[in-house]
Amino acid sequence: MRRLRDLLTTRGRAFVSAGITLALCGIGLGFSDLTRIGILLIALPLFSALIMRRHDLRFALDRTPRPSRVQVDEPSTVTVTIENAGPSASPLLMAEEQLDYALGDRPRFVVSRLRRGDRQEIHYTVRSHVRGRHRLGPLGVRLRDPFGLSTRVAAISGAGDILVLPRIVPLGSGRPPGSGIGAEGAIPHMVALHGEDDVSIRAYRDGDDLRRIHWPSTAKTGDLMVRQEDRPARRRAVVVVDSRAAGHRGSGSSSSLEWAVTAAASVTAHLSEQGYAVHLVTDETADDGRAGAAIDLDHALEVLAEAQAGQPEQFAEVLHAAHPVTSSGGLVIAVVTALDEDLARQVAALRQPGGTGLAMVVDSASFGGQRRPTNAPTEPACVAVLRSAGWSAVVVGADDQLPSAWAALAGASNPVPA
Repeated sequence: MRRLRDLLTTRGRAFVSAGITLALCGIGLGFSDLTRIGILLIALPLFSALIMRRHDLRFALDRTPRPSRVQVDEPSTVTVTIENAGPSASPLLMAEEQLDYALGDRPRFVVSRLRRGDRQEIHYTVRSHVRGRHRLGPLGVRLRDPFGLSTRVAAISGAGDILVLPRIVPLGSGRPPGSGIGAEGAIPHMVALHGEDDVSIRAYRDGDDLRRIHWPSTAKTGDLMVRQEDRPARRRAVVVVDSRAAGHRGSGSSSSLEWAVTAAASVTAHLSEQGYAVHLVTDETADDGRAGAAIDLDHALEVLAEAQAGQPEQFAEVLHAAHPVTSSGGLVIAVVTALDEDLARQVAALRQPGGTGLAMVVDSASFGGQRRPTNAPTEPACVAVLRSAGWSAVVVGADDQLPSAWAALAGASNPVPA
């Protein structure tokens, strides 16, 4: 009975109720015509519901977003291809795509009658102001009879997703001081790539150009030797992100965590354009061991797109994963919230002697809509700890612009070499 009630619309249930009432009155009063009218009102929606159950709603669905990776507030067009996989023609259907709330209103459209094997393409546009991986689907379809007495709802299995990347803010021409290689300038500007041979002569390998054979060394060793061309060094930078839930305030796109993620994404993109080999150290890369390897911009944005607030012990793991990367020097950039003295000293230890350390300390309280007490210090205590350890540090609030904070750290007067 409950399943039948779900098949009937409000109008259909009203017909059944009115029919029962008329039939009982007709029987009680002895009016056979009234009884027949009541039976007709009961039978009509029930017969309509039975017809709805007979339709075989079997469809094959393919969903393709183009592009499948977009930045915040950028549109993506989703193409939904519906194919009738049933043995007979499908009826006219109303369809509604199920979407994550961040992607906006659910698109609704009509699926025309399709013969077996026929297809129909439907296009709609989504846009999100919230980063992350958002779900597309499943597709819900609704079938109603011409009188509006009964309805049938079904879901076509199959769902996809779209990845919304964090916004990248142009940081201008300012760049951090130092070369970013090892001890920031202590190593010459022409060295072998990390992991490559660091000698100028090496043994011949299949496929080497014969014109690179070094004959004096070949004569000396008795084996074919070739010249190993030196490659330009890749300056190294390590970006550390503090995503502790206890340290962040606010919600949605206006939270301090979103500001930190945007800052990390923008700095990573900026340094990648300048030829840095960037190591991104977050909760996610520390967990899966990717912190130790240089990451390209596309993968870095994917990691930051799905970054979530973590627990305090996870940040300790982030710092533990960052130490092997920073132990040989290089540029270290930390995007952190207010730290206690112990954590501040651990972050400060990431910068090696002769290296460069830059810190953006996010004033989380300003993102939570709370007013800072008049007697509160203007800077968190961790800023003094970082500066005493040789770091450059700035405090950023909800009203501060990222390019201005970067310019204060990097110095907008330092031009980027062509």
